[in-house]
Amino acid sequence: MTNVAKKKIIIVDDDRFLLDMYAVKFNESGFEIEPMAEGAGVLSKLKDGYVPDAILMDVVMPSMDGFELLEKIKKENLAPNAKMIILSNLGQASDIAKGKELGADGYIVKANATPSEVVKQVQEIIGI
Repeated sequence: MTNVAKKKIIIVDDDRFLLDMYAVKFNESGFEIEPMAEGAGVLSKLKDGYVPDAILMDVVMPSMDGFELLEKIKKENLAPNAKMIILSNLGQASDIAKGKELGADGYIVKANATPSEVVKQVQEIIGI
């Protein structure tokens, strides 16, 4: 990705190990990463004017789950051009359907994809 603006991605996961692992993988692939441990921080970063190309969010998190975060971002139109991608271990059809209903552009089940595959799927979703 030479001479191309880096794609900016927010990754939200309360699991520090996974957050760090995904951040390393996306950095290696030329992305600019904003790792965050919870949803409230994401909302305030977006309200402060940060414009990501994509937001990857876990579903199971304390205080605000990924579905709530997605709903708030969509309702408040905080990242109108960003791709919303659920990155979760919740792989039930009902969870995936709920994510899509709330406006997710993609739903990746962590257990079914290596970190490299996650990066590849995100690249496909955001069109690079």
